[in-house]
Amino acid sequence: MGEHRKLWWTLIAILAVTFTILGFSGVEIYKKAPPIPEKVVTSAGQVLMTSTDILNGQTAWQSTGGMQIGSIWGHGAYQAPDWSADWLHRELLAWLDLASQELYAKPFKQLDGDTQAALEHKVKTEYRNNTFNEQTGTLIVSERRAKAMAQTADYYQRLYGAAPELQATRDNYAMKEDTLPSAERRADLTKFFFWTSWAAATQRPGTDATYTNNWPPEPLIGNHPTPENVIWSLVCVIILIAGIGFLVLGWAFLRRHEPEPASPATDPILSVGLTPSQRALGKYLVVVVAMFIGQILLGGFTAHYTIEGQHFYGIDVSQWFPYSLTRTWHLQLAIFWIATAFLTAGLFLAPIINGGKDPKFQKLGVNVLFCALIVVVGGALLGNFLAIKQVLPAQLNFWLGHQGYEYLDLGRLWQVALFIGILFWLGLMLRAMLPALRQKGDKNLLALLCTSTIAIGLFYGAGLFYGERTHITIMEYWRWWVVHLWVEGIFEVFATTALAFIFSSMGLVSRRMATASSLAAASLFMVGGVPGTFHHIYFSGTTTPVMAIGAAFSALEVVPLILLGYEAWDHWRLKARAPWMENVKWPLMCFVAVAFWNMVGAGVFGFMINTPVALFYLQGLNTTAVHSHAALFGVYGFLSLGFVLLVLRYIRPGLRFSDSLMRTGFWWLNAGLVLMIATSLLPIGIYQFYASLSQGMWYARSDAFLQQDFLETLRWVRTFGDVVFIVGGAAVAWQVVIGVLGKGASARVGNSAVLAKARR
Repeated sequence: MGEHRKLWWTLIAILAVTFTILGFSGVEIYKKAPPIPEKVVTSAGQVLMTSTDILNGQTAWQSTGGMQIGSIWGHGAYQAPDWSADWLHRELLAWLDLASQELYAKPFKQLDGDTQAALEHKVKTEYRNNTFNEQTGTLIVSERRAKAMAQTADYYQRLYGAAPELQATRDNYAMKEDTLPSAERRADLTKFFFWTSWAAATQRPGTDATYTNNWPPEPLIGNHPTPENVIWSLVCVIILIAGIGFLVLGWAFLRRHEPEPASPATDPILSVGLTPSQRALGKYLVVVVAMFIGQILLGGFTAHYTIEGQHFYGIDVSQWFPYSLTRTWHLQLAIFWIATAFLTAGLFLAPIINGGKDPKFQKLGVNVLFCALIVVVGGALLGNFLAIKQVLPAQLNFWLGHQGYEYLDLGRLWQVALFIGILFWLGLMLRAMLPALRQKGDKNLLALLCTSTIAIGLFYGAGLFYGERTHITIMEYWRWWVVHLWVEGIFEVFATTALAFIFSSMGLVSRRMATASSLAAASLFMVGGVPGTFHHIYFSGTTTPVMAIGAAFSALEVVPLILLGYEAWDHWRLKARAPWMENVKWPLMCFVAVAFWNMVGAGVFGFMINTPVALFYLQGLNTTAVHSHAALFGVYGFLSLGFVLLVLRYIRPGLRFSDSLMRTGFWWLNAGLVLMIATSLLPIGIYQFYASLSQGMWYARSDAFLQQDFLETLRWVRTFGDVVFIVGGAAVAWQVVIGVLGKGASARVGNSAVLAKARR
C-alpha cells in the first residue's frame, strides 16, 4: 500500500460498510416481500386462484417479453401501460359501476357528486383493507370485487388474444395480434396482473402505506406519497447539497499538484510492440461496431412503433418483429457491445501489464473467447425471437428464450454461458496481472485495476441468484445488482483505473497521481453507488427503510459527478502534452464526452427522477428514458467507443483517423442524442408527469393520453434526432472497419510511413 495506505483503507472501509448495508437490507427485502396468497377466495368460499396460478401467470408474462411490453410496478417499456396501474384502475371502475347498479340501478357516472363520493369512500376502504390471513395463506375478497376482477380479466384475455374489437388498442400499445395464443396462459396472466395490483392497493400490516409504498398514483384509493416519502426526499436534497459542499472543500484543500512528468518523445505503448493476442483483437472491434450499428438501427425502428404500433411506414411487420422483440434486441445489443468493448480493452492491456509479452496460449484464449461471444450473442437473440413468437414450449422459454426482465432478457442458458465467458476473460486477464503484481515497484494502481477486473468477472453472477418463479420483488433486488452495481458501478471503477493506467503508461501523468486519483474516485463512486442501488426499487414491494437507504445514499452518487468538468479538462489537455498524442485525439474526445454526459445524463437527469417523491410520479414515464439514453450511451457508449478507437489506434500503428469521418461521427452522435432528448423524450416526459400528478399513472400511460396529436407529433419529431444519431454511428463504425481492414488512403499512408521508418 505504501503512501496510498490511507486511500486503500478508506476504500476498503467504504466497501465493507456499504455492502453490509446492501446485504442486511436484502434480508429485509426477502422477509417483507408482498405475500403471494396460497389461494384467493370469495367471502362465500369460492376459490378464484392459487399461488401456483399467480406464478404461472408470471411465467406467461415473461414469455411475451415481460418488461418489454408495458411495465410492472413501473419497470419496463414506456409504450403500453403499466399493467399494475392499469389493472387497478380498471378494476376500481368496474367495482364502482357494479356498486352503483346494485344500489341505485344506474351507472356510476350518472350519480350525483355526493353519492359518487360515498361510493369512492367505500371502494377506498375495501381496497386498502388487508384481508390476507398470514396463518392460512388465504386472501378473501368480496363477491362484488370478484365480479370486478372477472370483468377486468376478461378485458386482458381479449387484449392479449386476437379479439377484433381491441385491435386498435393493441395497435396503440404496439402489441402484435395474438400476443399470447394460449387461452389457459392468458387466464394465468390475468391472475399475475391482479396480484401486482393487489399489492399496490393493499396496506402493509402495521403501516398506512401499501406494499408498494402507495405506488402507483391512484386518487380513487388515496395512493399519494407517504409522509416518509416526502421526508426522505428532503433528506436526499440536503445530503446532496452537503455532499457537494464537502467535496468542493476537500478538493480545494486536499488536492495536491505536482510537476507533470516530461512527455516521452515517442509513444511508449507503441515502443513495446504488438503481441499476437493484441493483433487478434481486430475482429472484436468489428463485432463491437456491428452490434452498435444493429442496436441504434433497432432503436430507431422501435421508436417508430410508438407512432405506428404495428407498422413500419405502413408495412405490417409486427407479427414477425414486434415492439417487444425489437426493444429486447435494442437493449440486449447495448449490453453486449458495451461489455465487449470493455473486455477488448482489458485484453489489449493484458500483454502491456505482462511486460510487453503474451502469457502462453493467450492468442488461442482470445480466439476461443471470440467464438464463444458469437455463439452467446447469436443464441440469445434467436432465443428472444422464438420466445416472443411463442414457438418455444412454455417450460423452455425461461432457459432458452426470454427471461422477461429488462436488460436481463436473454434466456438463462445464454446468461450462464455469458457468465462462463466473462470468467474465462477474467482468467486471461489474471494470468497477465498476477505475475506483474509479484514484480518489484509500486503496484498500487495495478492492484486496483486487478481488483476491478475480478469484480467485473464475478458481479455478473448476481443475475443467477433468482429463477423463473422467484418472487418479483426478490428478483428486482438481484437484477439491480447487475444493472446498477455491475454496469454502473464496477464498470465505472474499471474504466477510471484502466484510463489512469494507460495514461501513466504513456508517461503523460505520474503513476503516483494516477493511483491516488483512481483510489479516490473508486471510493466516491462506491460510497453512494452500492446502497444507492435501492433507489431503483422504492416501489417494488420494499419497505420504508429500504426507500430511506436508497434516497440517502443515491444522493451521494450525484456528488462526484459535479467535478467531472475537471476530468473533461484533464483529458482534453492531454492531447497537447506531446506531438504524438494527436494520433489519439478522437479517443480523448470520446472521454471528454463521457465526462460531459456523466454530469448531465447521470447527474442532472438522474437526480431529476431520483428522490422518492419525484420518482413516485415519474417512474415508468419518458423521463426515465431521458436518463437512460443520456447515461447509458452518453457515458458507457462514448466510453466504449473511446476504448475501441484507442485499441484500434495501437493494433494498427500506421492508422491515421480520418478527421472528416470522426468529426461527423463524434458531433453527430452528440447532436443526435441532444435532439432526441430535447425535442421528444423530455417534453413528452414532462407532459406525462403532469398527467400522472393530476389524474394518476394509469392515465399518463394510457393510449387515450399518449395518442394525442400533440404527443404523436413529438414522437415524429424524434425521427430527426434518430437519423442524425444513426449517421454519426455509421461514420464511427466505418472508420473502425476501414481501420481494422487496412483500407483507406489515411491507413495506407500511415502504414507506408511505418514501413519506411522500419527499413531505415
